[in-house]
Amino acid sequence: MRDAGTKLLLHACCGPCSAGCLGGLEEEGIKPDLFWYNPNIHPWTEYRSRRDCLEGLAGRKNLKLLKIDEYGLRLFLGGLGAGGGNGAKAGRCGYCYRLRLEKTAETARREGYDCFSTTLLISPYQRHDDIKKTGEELAARYGVPFFYRDFRPLFRGGQKTAREQGFYMQKYCGCIFSEEERYAP
Repeated sequence: MRDAGTKLLLHACCGPCSAGCLGGLEEEGIKPDLFWYNPNIHPWTEYRSRRDCLEGLAGRKNLKLLKIDEYGLRLFLGGLGAGGGNGAKAGRCGYCYRLRLEKTAETARREGYDCFSTTLLISPYQRHDDIKKTGEELAARYGVPFFYRDFRPLFRGGQKTAREQGFYMQKYCGCIFSEEERYAP
């Protein structure tokens, strides 16, 4: 899967993380299509800011961007239990990875992609091994390989590029629980 002919669907969580991953993929001669599906991002203004930033990046890089543009507050909280009761980090993050990667794998199969991956693999703040394991499980279920790369060494460079290009820079992972953890005293 290391050739320029690889048809990769890359789940994108935001512009800054995407910029870093794209740089690494370009070095391999791979130009992925981006996929926006992030019902975990809250509140609405945060969701819109990240989506709009990614749309701008896709336009500048001349990349195809597939979107399931559904703000998912109720879906996300419902999946965690009534009132978002399962706010424990391990449980909510695992649910979040599965929710987004499953939709990516499903879309990759339906649209005829060779493989799928996610920009979540760039963040040193994510549960990297859990993302990889979830991707591999979904690859087996949907019959589309999970394109694994440890993009974490590219994180700082992607952040630098994003700042230089005036991207929207988020301050927390995405869900309302991570927002609370970021800002609560």
